[in-house]
Amino acid sequence: MTSGKQVIRVGVVGAGTNTRERHIPGLRAQPGVEVVSVVNRSRASSEKAARELGIPNVADNWRALVEDSGIDAVMIGTWPYLHCPITLAALAAGKHVLTEARLAMNATEALQMLQAAQARPDRVAQVVPAPFTLGVDRTVQRLLREGFLGRLLTIEVRVADGKFLDTQAPLSWRQDADLSGLNVMSLGIWYESVMRWVGEADSVMARGRTFVTQRVDTSGRLRAVRVPEHVVVLADMVCGAQATFTVSAVTGLMKSSEIVLCGSEGTLRFADGHLYGARKGDAALQMVPVPAEEAGGWRVEEEFINAIRGIEPVTHTTFADGLKYMQFTDAVARSMAEGRALTV
Repeated sequence: MTSGKQVIRVGVVGAGTNTRERHIPGLRAQPGVEVVSVVNRSRASSEKAARELGIPNVADNWRALVEDSGIDAVMIGTWPYLHCPITLAALAAGKHVLTEARLAMNATEALQMLQAAQARPDRVAQVVPAPFTLGVDRTVQRLLREGFLGRLLTIEVRVADGKFLDTQAPLSWRQDADLSGLNVMSLGIWYESVMRWVGEADSVMARGRTFVTQRVDTSGRLRAVRVPEHVVVLADMVCGAQATFTVSAVTGLMKSSEIVLCGSEGTLRFADGHLYGARKGDAALQMVPVPAEEAGGWRVEEEFINAIRGIEPVTHTTFADGLKYMQFTDAVARSMAEGRALTV
């Protein structure tokens, strides 16, 4: 770790939207932090990002940035296909690492990343967390500890963008298994949120469907699409509850983003950033207030810098938790391929 007075110099690999709008401003908001170098997929795009973002240096490639002795920490804002190689190289070079979600292409890569981080306990390794439930996590965790639900019986996660199927849209990186790996839409992110509340799954049965099996990529080439546009997962959770995850990109005008926890004594529903609850005997769900001391929010970059300075540990999100959601993602992919229930 470093002294709280020392300047921390950060290099950025991949200056996409999330990096521009969240990570770079969040890092610069921390005292004594400088974003000193950037690299994108081409020299031209790297120089453009440097000009627009006021970053003084442009690296020739990501390996040059990682090996730069003038950089203390690396922010990885690329698509998942580069998360593992950059992380391994950065940790080997003695850099701290903050990587965009999803952690990796698959659980094998995620395990390599965790092992590399464990081999460098003096370096901080953090993956950007699932953001949706940050505001209510502590309140849900407290209510569960206090027995608000009684015995937890079922969990339902329903996520849909409310859009109709676009048969003519070009292939996006999220649909390109060569760039996104086994990640399916936002499934892993929502599973991470559920894990914070009740722990992980021990088995899954999944079905998915790709409705447009070929799309044109950015080079104009017709490509096969292997990433589902609609997936349903039935999971047995270690805590004893049964969970269903439905994530879809084809539910026209039926937009949703919710988690419903049903227990023997009560119900909790998280929907569109708000928490609702009811106990046995109540007439209807009512909004659950989130006390100020429990309200969470986005503080990823602050936590990363504080961890480097030894002020606090990484909690959102550790590589160990990232491995768990990648193991779930892998099991879902294998279950879809094999048509059977699988252990996570």
